[in-house]
Amino acid sequence: MSDLSRLKPEPVWKYFHEITKIPRASKKEERIIRYITDFAEKHKLYHAKDKAGNVLIRKPAAKGYENRKMTCLQGHLDMVCEKVSSSSHDFDKDPLETFVEGDWVKAAGTTLGADNGIGLAAQLAVLDDTGLVHGPVECLFTVDEETGLYGAYGLESGFFDSRILLNLDSEDEGEIFIGSAGGVGTTATITYNVRNSPEPSKAYRLQVSGLQGGHSGTDIHKNRGNSIKILNQILWEIRNRFGARLSVFEGGNLHNAIPRESYAVVVIPDTYVDVFLDYVQEYVKKLMAEYFVDEPDLKIAVTPAELPGKVLKKKIQEKLLNALYICPNGVIGWNKDIENLVETSTNLASIKFKPENQIVITTSQRSSSDTARQLIANSVRSTFRLTGAKVEHTGEYPGWNPNPGSEILNVAVTSYERLFGNKPAVKAIHAGLECGLFLEKYPYLDMISFGPTILDAHSPSERVSIETTVKFWDLLLDILKNIPEKENPEEV
Repeated sequence: MSDLSRLKPEPVWKYFHEITKIPRASKKEERIIRYITDFAEKHKLYHAKDKAGNVLIRKPAAKGYENRKMTCLQGHLDMVCEKVSSSSHDFDKDPLETFVEGDWVKAAGTTLGADNGIGLAAQLAVLDDTGLVHGPVECLFTVDEETGLYGAYGLESGFFDSRILLNLDSEDEGEIFIGSAGGVGTTATITYNVRNSPEPSKAYRLQVSGLQGGHSGTDIHKNRGNSIKILNQILWEIRNRFGARLSVFEGGNLHNAIPRESYAVVVIPDTYVDVFLDYVQEYVKKLMAEYFVDEPDLKIAVTPAELPGKVLKKKIQEKLLNALYICPNGVIGWNKDIENLVETSTNLASIKFKPENQIVITTSQRSSSDTARQLIANSVRSTFRLTGAKVEHTGEYPGWNPNPGSEILNVAVTSYERLFGNKPAVKAIHAGLECGLFLEKYPYLDMISFGPTILDAHSPSERVSIETTVKFWDLLLDILKNIPEKENPEEV
């Protein structure tokens, strides 16, 4: 593990380095919560924890800044836990193996957790430094953001007092976000029957790997391959041509990540084996050529496998492959008011064969339009209802509507221009931020979101730029220094 604390800005990297040692998968945040509360006690700062597990720490204003409006810095404690298939990393107990490559901090074979570890580190650095100039500050650390914003859902009204909130969970330096998409998850559960594998026949394992994956919101428009879709395309063809029978089909892991790897085991009648292998070899060449520009590391392997005892009955196999084939995936529509912003998308995220003969297919839909989000969610629902699946929508969260007249936005833009000599881009983002949920319980909040450049979040290629982390830190400190004064003494 690299000693990241030697990087600039030292306070941020010091705490990020410590955070990378602490397992903090979604729904397993006990150790990072304890680390945060121990930090507050060590520094003799007020802290509280609500029923959901969210933690709040308060720091008094610097001398002479007591009359500034109280400001909340906010980030989430959990991280997406994804790794390459060859990695033996255990996210429940192992520290991340970080390293520096040029301007980038990365992790060996796993997600880095810069989403949102850098935001957490910046909060702790602000709380730790008694020499900083700022008004009264609150730091809100939310739990279980990555699986459905559940910490923000469970946040209690009145838990914090600030009227300004700086969300530190964005991933593009030079851009300040004032809006985000809402979302919902759609899960289909198919109960299936099996029969004995036909004889005489041989089994083969088909595997798709080497895809970039990425965040199902911020990367959905980048033409990245979906391993489930690619593998299903092959399965759909070979079941038509060679009577292939499916024994298992699994791929992807997380609802908010584009699936990078998938595999299936199929049974082929002996009479078709030679022609089957020739056909697949040629078909794979076509797919590789199709994806070469966007996915240059794509690998599609076909290898002999042990003959399974059971395969899916033909009727359910047909329904499954057809449903996966027509299931919408990717960008559905573009925002009509903001250039190059996705309005609506859907991600076919994972397929798992579970015990008791159940196939569970996970998808997620996002949109800045409530109507469009419901429409695409219902489209996915209808697709899998045709198979007889049980389908449910879960984890719905609202979008965050932009406020171009925001006071804190004006402060941030002025700070950015003063520091760096050019204007930042003011945007909305096609990803789920907790801000929309905060507004439901704190409708008076004035919010923006910003951060350093993080690429390929939610994938083992995740990396954070060192240079932009310096700019992120400088911008955060300048914004805090220039928070407006209270309009009356009673205001927090």
